[in-house]
Amino acid sequence: MERMEPFAAATDPPVRGTLHRATGDDVLVLAHGAGSNHDAPLLRALAHAFVERGVSVLRCDLPYRQAHPKGPPSPAGAERDRRGLARALETIGGARGRRFIGGHSYGGRQASMLLAESPAVAHALLLLSYPLHPPGKPDRLRTQHLPGLRVPTLFVHGARDPFGTLAEIEAARALIPSPSAVLPLPRAAHVLHADSATSREVVEALFRLIG
Repeated sequence: MERMEPFAAATDPPVRGTLHRATGDDVLVLAHGAGSNHDAPLLRALAHAFVERGVSVLRCDLPYRQAHPKGPPSPAGAERDRRGLARALETIGGARGRRFIGGHSYGGRQASMLLAESPAVAHALLLLSYPLHPPGKPDRLRTQHLPGLRVPTLFVHGARDPFGTLAEIEAARALIPSPSAVLPLPRAAHVLHADSATSREVVEALFRLIG
């Protein structure tokens, strides 16, 4: 049975969110997009689906969102947001299970940069609507760190996402030396579906990738 409870840890940066406790040893930290928070419907749906597979999930507010309830993140605070993700994994990661990390858009990008910098932090990466480039600016690719990824990486991406076409995501995926895959969502744009069927599909795709 799933147990859901508020979670907070007085680390630096502090960790705050909601923890879904499951029966297994694996854990997942999920981060939100730039304009959202840990209560995003997508993160809630994914948390329930992962718990069904025995994975405990922490939906966390990134440090910038803890400091400001509304508004976008500042580029100057990105490194602190990454440290916040690392602290979140440290606080819930057990000694026996695997540690997964991911997020939607900005949250996923920061998770990917964290793992490129510190590959041992997690065992797999989940990128939901990775913001490959600003809308209408395909020349401004956010791919410099991707060759540094050393963990299995799953992209979940909408076919109508203005932050990157599926073909562009496939090209970006080719830069990653570790196993990777793309789960395309044909009718989705940047805001992904939060229904239970899609969430279970994401979970199954990640477990197929990591074996």
